[in-house]
Amino acid sequence: MKIREVQAILNATLVYGEEFIDKEMISACGSDLMSDVLAYVKEQGLLLTGLVNPQAIRTAEMMDMKCIVFVRGKMPDSSMIQLAEEHGIVLLCTEYHMYKACGLLYSNGLCGKE
Repeated sequence: MKIREVQAILNATLVYGEEFIDKEMISACGSDLMSDVLAYVKEQGLLLTGLVNPQAIRTAEMMDMKCIVFVRGKMPDSSMIQLAEEHGIVLLCTEYHMYKACGLLYSNGLCGKE
């Protein structure tokens, strides 16, 4: 699934990364605990989180994730956007809660990896 499809499914606002929205995402994960992402996530392309601080960007960069979707209407600040630009990470924001956002993506074919 391309990032632009994720954006459409989640009715998300593109905060950064217009030039990257045709990248293909093969899996996703949702977590507000970056320690869990670091410990358990492998080969994920997309992170859904409600954690709006630079740690989310740093974690995505370490895990080679290409896109972060901030849920519950949360918006990153300018320092986070700048950090995402430095690492080429697409930032999206959706009004959906984590459960619904993950469910919509899963039901449209974007699955997580075990």
